[in-house]
Amino acid sequence: MNKGILGIHHITAMSGIAQENIDFYVGVLGLRLVKKTVNFDAPDVYHFYYGDTVGNPGTILTFFPFGEGPRGRSGAGQATVTSFSIRPESIAFWIQRLQDHGLSVSGPQARSHDRQVITFYDPDGLALELVAHQGAEKRPGWQDGPVPSEHAIRGFYSVTIKVKNHVLTSALLKDVMGFRLIEQNGCRFRYEVGEGGPGTMIDVISQEDAAYGRQSIGTIHHIAWRVANEEELVWWQQKLLNVGLHATEVKDRNYFKSVYFREPGGVLFELATDPPGFAIDESVENLGSSLKLPEWLEPTRFNLEAQLPPISVPKIRG
Repeated sequence: MNKGILGIHHITAMSGIAQENIDFYVGVLGLRLVKKTVNFDAPDVYHFYYGDTVGNPGTILTFFPFGEGPRGRSGAGQATVTSFSIRPESIAFWIQRLQDHGLSVSGPQARSHDRQVITFYDPDGLALELVAHQGAEKRPGWQDGPVPSEHAIRGFYSVTIKVKNHVLTSALLKDVMGFRLIEQNGCRFRYEVGEGGPGTMIDVISQEDAAYGRQSIGTIHHIAWRVANEEELVWWQQKLLNVGLHATEVKDRNYFKSVYFREPGGVLFELATDPPGFAIDESVENLGSSLKLPEWLEPTRFNLEAQLPPISVPKIRG
């Protein structure tokens, strides 16, 4: 049993109006809605999963859309930026596309190792980056979406968290979770895990005077890290308990099994299994086309469908 963490599995955030969320992530960013389900812990709220054609781990951004409500505040104790991969040849395309949809775009800004970064915000104020880098084409995006396939988003590049002091967070990443420090720029520490490269990296920003974040609409709820299977998940659960962290029981999320814990800086982490994936209850061709519920919620389907707001997915092309 390898027991290694493989990279980012998914990132989950909180959003406002459900339809606006779908219109942006499918219609503008060109991600595929691979699963339409509910928050298993609050079933009167949708849970949307966006990703590549089949929702491969490392491409999945998920949302709990809470409708009208207060905006959160990004800050210490939170994941603060989600960064996606694009090809270097796609920079001009994305700047124009984002501006055409009325978004304010910053960049491209040069960063180390020949990376170019475009920064913008979604309709709820969630910070997003498109990172143009060589090798992005090795991971295909959604080939049949509204964005031409050559410019499609290619999964995650990295995720950024902010903490008051990085020392304990860094110790957890390196000494417990198997991450490696690969770059430091002032108060920003970059780590990678597994085979390294896009989808395996986390930036830790250490800022003692940062205000703590307030979790609500427009903020990231948690980061999930990939493990190969349930056997390894249970092994990690015990390892986390052994080092004094509060790891939850194994939770069945239908499309993966997982364990949650908070790292010392306050950011909620999850470990999630790669299998079984999103094609267990609908075909690849029909992913995201109907509301899927776990067996224990099926008896309440009629009431849930009456409570959840009606939504539609933007046309694939056009």
